[in-house]
Amino acid sequence: MAFKLEPPFDCDNTPVYRTETGDGVLGLANNNGTILINKYLSPAKEKEVIDHEMVHIDQIKRGDLDYDNDNVYWKGKKYSRKSMKEGAKNLPWEKEAYSKG
Repeated sequence: MAFKLEPPFDCDNTPVYRTETGDGVLGLANNNGTILINKYLSPAKEKEVIDHEMVHIDQIKRGDLDYDNDNVYWKGKKYSRKSMKEGAKNLPWEKEAYSKG
């Protein structure tokens, strides 16, 4: 018997919340260990996005990834958020997430 979990639900002890993410954003991994996903995703797309964001949660837990309002920090290197297209597949933290997610 299948059932749909209502937010928040737990994914490997990572709370996942369905919300309006805006501006075409499908999901977000937060520094506090939670994931926000666009509440309008199909169940299949939702799973895909959660898998992708879980890679980012792992990167944060490992200490490889961090961010603030102005920058993303990847393995000690600072990337200005103003000068990047966030979510681009060529960014080092995204390469890992797209390959594993």
